[in-house]
Amino acid sequence: MKRIPLIDIRSFLAITVLGALVILAVGCSSSASSEGTPEKIRLDYAYYSPTSLVLKKFGWAEEEFEEEGIEIEWALSQGSNKALEFLNSDSVDFGSTAGAAALMSKANGAPIKNVYIYSKPEWTALVAGKDSDISNLADLKGKKVAATLGTDPYIFLLRAFEAEGVPPKDVEIVNLQHGDGASALTSGQVDAWAGLDPHMARLELESDAELFYRNPDFNTYGFLNVREEFAEKHPDYVNRVINVYEKARKWVQDNPEEAAKLLAEEAEIKEEVAVKQLERNDFSEPVPGEVQREALVEAGKVLQESETIDPEANIEELTDELIDPSFAEETISE
Repeated sequence: MKRIPLIDIRSFLAITVLGALVILAVGCSSSASSEGTPEKIRLDYAYYSPTSLVLKKFGWAEEEFEEEGIEIEWALSQGSNKALEFLNSDSVDFGSTAGAAALMSKANGAPIKNVYIYSKPEWTALVAGKDSDISNLADLKGKKVAATLGTDPYIFLLRAFEAEGVPPKDVEIVNLQHGDGASALTSGQVDAWAGLDPHMARLELESDAELFYRNPDFNTYGFLNVREEFAEKHPDYVNRVINVYEKARKWVQDNPEEAAKLLAEEAEIKEEVAVKQLERNDFSEPVPGEVQREALVEAGKVLQESETIDPEANIEELTDELIDPSFAEETISE
C-alpha cells in the first residue's frame, strides 16, 4: 500500500481545523449581526408629541448612538394614520400614534407593539366655529364634520356618537388631515371638527372656536410603537430609545416655558398656542399599563359596532398583543 506522506496528513489536519474555525467565526458573526447593532434607527416626530420635538431638536438620540456609528433618521408624522403607514411600510422603526388608532391597525395585521406612553394629549373634543348654533351632539344631524380617518379624534367622534345616541349615518364625516380639518372649519366648509392640539388650541385662541363637547375619559393616550421585527432583533436598542424619550419627557416637565417656546418654533405656531397645548397635555404616565388597556378595550368595542374592526375579533387579545410594558418597566425607574 502506498504510504501517505506525513506533510499531506499535517496539511489536511491544518485545513480541517482552519475550516472549522472559519465556520465557527461565520456562525458567531451571523449571530452578532442578527442580534447586534442596527445600521440606523428611524424615528418619527409629530406636533402632537412634544417629547418627539424636544428629542429631535436637542439631538439626544444622535448623541446616544454616535459612538456606534448608528445613523438617526427622522420622518414627520402628520397624524396617527401617517405614522401607522410608515410603520406598516417599514419606513420607520418607531412611530407616534394614538392608542385606539394603533389598535385598529393591529386588528388589520400591523406588526407593531406599544412600548412607551409619550403623553396623554388633548384630542377628545369636538370643535365648532365662532357664532355656531351647534352646542351638542344632536345638533350635528345633517351636518358635515371633519375628521382624519384612522386617528384618535375620529375614533373619539364615533365614541361620542355612541355615548350620546346619535347615529353616525345621520352625519356626513369628511376625511381630512388634522390641519386641513381645522382650515375647513374656519372657512365654513364643514360645520364641526374632531380635532387635536396644537390645531385645536390655535383655533380657540385665534378664531374664537368653541370646544362644545369634551370627554377626557375617552382618551386612549399617545403611544410610541415599535416594529416587532426591530424589537425582536434589537431589544437593547428599544430600551435605549425609551431612555432618550424619558430624557425629553422629564425636560418638558422641568422646563414648561422653554418647552412652549420650542414647540412654538418647531410647529410654527404662536407661543400662547403652545402654552395652551402643553397645559392640557399630561406627561405623568410613561409606562403603558392597565389604564391604557381598559381604554383600548372600550374603544375597540365601539369600533366593532361600527364595523371599523372585525366584529369577530377578540379585542382583549388584540390589546394584550399590542401593549408590551416590559421594555418601559425595565428601563424606567420611578
